[in-house]
Amino acid sequence: MKALFIHQNFPGQFRHLVDHLARQGGHQLVCIGQRDGAPLPNTTYVRYRPKRAPGPATHPYLIGMESAVLAGQAVLETLLQLRQQGFVPDVVIAHPSWGETLYVREAYPAARLIHFCEFYYHTEGADVGFDPAFPLTLDQRARLRTRNALHLLNLENCDVAVSPTHWQKSVHPLAYQPRIEVIHEGVDTRAARPDPLATFELPDGRVLRAGDPVVTYVARNLEPYRGFPQFMQALAQLQAQRPDVQALIIGADGVSYGNPPADAPNWREKLLRELPLDASRTHFLGTLPHARYLQALQVSAAHVYLTVPFVLSWSLLEALASGCLVIASDTAPVREVIQHGRQGLLVDFFDVAALTQHLLAAVDQSAAFTALRQAGPAHVAARYSVDAGCAQWLALLQRVTQDFRFQR
Repeated sequence: MKALFIHQNFPGQFRHLVDHLARQGGHQLVCIGQRDGAPLPNTTYVRYRPKRAPGPATHPYLIGMESAVLAGQAVLETLLQLRQQGFVPDVVIAHPSWGETLYVREAYPAARLIHFCEFYYHTEGADVGFDPAFPLTLDQRARLRTRNALHLLNLENCDVAVSPTHWQKSVHPLAYQPRIEVIHEGVDTRAARPDPLATFELPDGRVLRAGDPVVTYVARNLEPYRGFPQFMQALAQLQAQRPDVQALIIGADGVSYGNPPADAPNWREKLLRELPLDASRTHFLGTLPHARYLQALQVSAAHVYLTVPFVLSWSLLEALASGCLVIASDTAPVREVIQHGRQGLLVDFFDVAALTQHLLAAVDQSAAFTALRQAGPAHVAARYSVDAGCAQWLALLQRVTQDFRFQR
């Protein structure tokens, strides 16, 4: 099989599938992205770069669309060069949210096109407007409706689409949902697994061990979309009652979603100004190498995962796979993964007092949650492992291409 993978931040969600196909052998794999860096083994990586940024006179609602067109043009030029060199893929698998696949069919009209459809925006019922602290303005509503124009083009262009959760599929227009498969790419359960002997060394040299009263929180960026203010408020209450609790907070100070605070450089600094936290027990670790981040999860007595209704984070599944007691928000799509009292604990996103009580119970009565800790790894292994994700992807590729057979 000849397969072309396109992702602005390659490998993104395609890492495990590309790695599986590369190890399987017998396939020609070409991967396109904007990132610098080494390609995955047994693949060809081609970097593209748009010729310019959107123009200064572009309407604010259309900046994203112009950026998508520029990315699509740059990728098309790259594809035409690949075609001249003799590469014609049987299937194109792409994350289309930045516009890279707008013109794929101009280069490869016969290739089957599979889009990874991660999200479709709504002015109510999903992420925006969920938190009353951030009311949606009329301008933001109009901007979101315009933003979906690219996503509609992507849905119209592809042969098949993939969403990682049923809820993420459900936010797409009903007319297109029949062509959307639900496949989560999976997390590496060989790396993310319980380790009763795990340790985590703090920057000051202190060593935390599995079984210690350690609370963990992870997000790409520390921001309200992922419940960072509520976590920090609960942590302040927890520290007031338990002077031995250590908090490991992993994430950068940028903004992935939403906006930065108006009165501080970032949300971390804003909340540190407002809350009485003990700096000696509150460890902001920034972005960590993956192996060290997993060590933090392995020593965790309680892991907090909060999110508005939005894209599901890998960190939730990795925390479950690592044997954490996960205390998560009762929001979509979290409740698709966790049933309260079976794989973890669910709490109202805004209920800081309830979150605090769950954290207190987790560190005071650790043995009482042994069954939940054991349920998490088994649940992830059965439904959200790399092996499960690759098996579903390969079955989809076989159906789409029809002429190819894959080893499971």
